[in-house]
Amino acid sequence: MTGSTGRFRRTLLAGATALVVFGAGTSPGAAQTAVPAVAVKPTLPAAQSVSSLPPPLADLYRKSQLPEDALSLVVQELDGPRLMSINGAVPRNPASVMKLVTTWAALSELGPIYTWRTAFMADPGARVDAQGRLPGVLYLRAGGDPQLMFEDLWDLLRELRLRGVKQIKDLVIDRSIFGPVSEDPGAFDGAGDRPYNASPDALMVGFGAMRLLFMPDAVNRQWVPVIDPPVPGIRIEGSVQWSDAVCPGSPVVRTEPLITQQGVTIRISGTAAGSCGEFSLYRLVLDQQELMTSTFRMLWKELGGTFTGTVRNGLVPPDAITLAVHDSPPLADTIRVINKRSNNVMARTLLLTLGAERGTRPATVGPSGAVAARVLADQGVPMPELSIDNGAGLSRDARVSANSLAAMLDTAWRSPLMPEFMSSLAISGIDGTMRRRMRNESTQGMAHLKSGSLRDVRAIAGYVLGASGKRYVVVSVVNHDRSDAVRAFDDALIKWLAER
Repeated sequence: MTGSTGRFRRTLLAGATALVVFGAGTSPGAAQTAVPAVAVKPTLPAAQSVSSLPPPLADLYRKSQLPEDALSLVVQELDGPRLMSINGAVPRNPASVMKLVTTWAALSELGPIYTWRTAFMADPGARVDAQGRLPGVLYLRAGGDPQLMFEDLWDLLRELRLRGVKQIKDLVIDRSIFGPVSEDPGAFDGAGDRPYNASPDALMVGFGAMRLLFMPDAVNRQWVPVIDPPVPGIRIEGSVQWSDAVCPGSPVVRTEPLITQQGVTIRISGTAAGSCGEFSLYRLVLDQQELMTSTFRMLWKELGGTFTGTVRNGLVPPDAITLAVHDSPPLADTIRVINKRSNNVMARTLLLTLGAERGTRPATVGPSGAVAARVLADQGVPMPELSIDNGAGLSRDARVSANSLAAMLDTAWRSPLMPEFMSSLAISGIDGTMRRRMRNESTQGMAHLKSGSLRDVRAIAGYVLGASGKRYVVVSVVNHDRSDAVRAFDDALIKWLAER
């Protein structure tokens, strides 16, 4: 694993509000700046009520029939007054809005060019013989890359073949950067095959999910399913019925994984309109380690290599030599995927990475969350109520207040890293999870937001640019069994700010 800044050494200059950063980057001459040491504290108005909101917004909230004590709302003009403050100090479950805490803590602490490294290694003095045999063990050092894809693993294996390796006896995978962090994927909501429930792993490939590709055969009026990657022991049973209807939107296809003596069978059913064209579903079929092992064996065989031994976990010797490496995209690019697409397992892996780099190894969830809280406190944003849990917001126990989120967003805005952070948020009416919301003329493209939703939770937070050129921090969180009723209010709130 590599870091863009190494360990930061900070010196707070007397009377200054910035941090001076020293340290060598992975690129010669790379320089980093850190976030302000002291967050600007806005003057807080007295606690407000829904009736004090602008009349159109107050009316919309009343129409939702949600109780006032279910809402936490903060609207702050950057470099200006706080416009709205309702239950701002109340700890709430923010759902996926918690990803803002994780990504900002990691970005501000590790730097935008931090990368993850995955490497094949061998014992010192190991030499490939004329038949392509690698003596001893092949080691794979896992770096906790949250975005290692199947094609990246293929490219790593291809590098081995280019170096003359044809025969591998044993593969030892070093996952020691993380501790025991795997969970039952069905524990959260009973949907154990859904990719949003994937557990992190130090060597996670393709987010731990497999693709079910459905290709249309218009001549025979049938759907042809394909498993990607086509690892042995996985098969499809059942079928999706063909429909001649005009495409109504995303096909609704049911999947049910079944464990059999031969492996795993995915039972499929449902109906899809041929006019919709080719489509894909992603499902958790194998656990992270099984998927990695099966994919390794399959890809190595496809590349013409032979594997005669076993795959097991272990440690890379300190004097091992490097054969091939893969470096991930930089952290600034990674958080764009996390926040715009609301990728849970990437966010969970990022929190563990922060813990591994600034805490202790092997990293686990609790200590990693404590590191994130300490990073924010050092920036002048203490969050005494923060319960970050796994860092993704996929939790019933996560808690943070609207005041804390607003203070963090204000701090991020004043940081040299603001462009990288802000660009990770979904743009209203344009991309990410906000692409289908707020598409009217006054709001499209005017807000950078992170949304969150769980059963009994709806939340939204980010930045809104007003017509006057002023910019606002907005945080709205509702915890209630009818929380989805707040959507019209939230959309109207962003519109109201965009038109100011």
